[in-house]
Amino acid sequence: MSHASILFTLLSCLFFMALVGWISWLKTRGTADTKDGYFLAGRGLGATFIAGSLLLTNLSAEQLIGLNGSAYGFNLSSMAWEVTAAVATIAMALIFLPRYLAGAFTTLPEFLNDRFDPTVRRMSVILFMLGYGLVTIPSILYSGSVAVLQLFDVPRLTGLDYFPALVAMVIVIGITGSIYAVFGGLRAVAVSDTINGIGLLIVGILVPVLGLVALGGGDFGEGLNRLLTDHPEKLDAIGGPEDPTPFGTIFTGMIFANLFYWCTNQYVIQRTLGARSLAEGQKGVLFSGFFKVLVPFMMMIPGVIAFHLYGPGLGSIDQAYPRLIRDVLPVYLSGFFLAVLLGAVFSSFNSLLNSAATLFSLDVYAPARGGKASDGELVRIAKIASIVIAFFSFAVAPLLYFAEEGLWQVIRMFTGFYNIPTVVIVIVGLFTRRVPALGAKLVIVFHVVAYGLLRFVFDETITLHFLHQYAILFVIEVVIMLACGVWRPRAKAWSFTPNSQVDMTPWRFAKPLAITLFSCVVALYLIFSPIGFAAGASATTLLPMLLGMLTLGNVAMWAWAARRARPI
Repeated sequence: MSHASILFTLLSCLFFMALVGWISWLKTRGTADTKDGYFLAGRGLGATFIAGSLLLTNLSAEQLIGLNGSAYGFNLSSMAWEVTAAVATIAMALIFLPRYLAGAFTTLPEFLNDRFDPTVRRMSVILFMLGYGLVTIPSILYSGSVAVLQLFDVPRLTGLDYFPALVAMVIVIGITGSIYAVFGGLRAVAVSDTINGIGLLIVGILVPVLGLVALGGGDFGEGLNRLLTDHPEKLDAIGGPEDPTPFGTIFTGMIFANLFYWCTNQYVIQRTLGARSLAEGQKGVLFSGFFKVLVPFMMMIPGVIAFHLYGPGLGSIDQAYPRLIRDVLPVYLSGFFLAVLLGAVFSSFNSLLNSAATLFSLDVYAPARGGKASDGELVRIAKIASIVIAFFSFAVAPLLYFAEEGLWQVIRMFTGFYNIPTVVIVIVGLFTRRVPALGAKLVIVFHVVAYGLLRFVFDETITLHFLHQYAILFVIEVVIMLACGVWRPRAKAWSFTPNSQVDMTPWRFAKPLAITLFSCVVALYLIFSPIGFAAGASATTLLPMLLGMLTLGNVAMWAWAARRARPI
């Protein structure tokens, strides 16, 4: 890049970021003074803001680079992490969200306190806070900073060595993201996420289109033809044992990993808890599921295009997306792309920061004060906690540079310490009445010990894929809780106490849309399989027949749903 191009990129990036900040300020001023206003956006989020915030919270720089790198180096098998998440959004919309909103819960540990006891609440908070503070927040900052460094070659542009440039980027990204979380609360996070989400969709569509034009020597149609006919095995999503995501894992541990993330992970579900009605919450969650279905096209097809353009000769698979961006994106869009990339990083960072502060304020500080803390006091403590956690993450994130191999392994696996026990406790808690708090406590202790042994003591002896291990642990822990319910049942059966503060009328099209969303997941796996695009020139007529049957089934289902929805 020339100096003029660099200056233009920076100025245009600052313009787009300032525009997002200004719109967010207009939409949120005066709304973060109360507890509900700060932590749950005043329970006034509509479907658009919920879907936009869920999308940006979930997608960050590591997905942009990592998923495209996986497609470049292997195939589309890793799309399972994104596409099957749509099934978890269906579970959230139809099963979990109605119960959360009916109880007017602000945090998941608050629900666990209601279902079990304060000790289970404290244990869950410890797991979440350790996971967020020591690993998840610093890793988001680190991976986002590395992405910007790679995509725009910041060390060369600034003249700084790599590590000082990394530290500077961590601080810049961290401080900017903290502003939304600390001063604006959840609504500011949701508004900024939604605007940045629109930008991400634009970039997500533009990059593969420009990549196909480049692949076809200026002809989009020729590029598409090459994508479908040259190396069709790259378009196979049915992962084998040697692929990053074996197909069988979709039906075992990945189910529970996605259920945890989309149905019980505080920093994800918090924006759904701020829905202004159950119907709006269901719309937002299901719409976010449709965005997940688009991820392979936006975040993996560019990696396949990079393989066709550059061959397997890149130094690292993680260089595929940065190289493609530098080659196909016009200079006049570079600032917009940088703003969108930073927006994705900000979203994940400030969402985590907001949720960590929420957990500390409502599940640690408020109980310690005996429930006597005022709304203003809780908001003030949350802001202080956000600042402390942010500065702590600024110090931890750059340290990942010095022990990248060991710590990245911990990062990839660390959520396994608390995701499965959380899902087990919530599911058993929701669907049983006499399982006692003892069962939840035993499960948490058992899981932390067992998972730690599997990952760091017997990892070379027990080579079963960690997602399969998730499924085995899930079954064992459900049995432990149910056994406790038989051995020492609660003296008095737990009963759910309705305390809804929003309209609880379900969205009448939630179930039909959920069926269509699930059909889209099935269709994607048919398209990117050996009977679809992965077959290349040898594809048969079986694919259009199956897709036609799916389409006809959905048309019939929607006709029936529309007829039932008509007023009599």
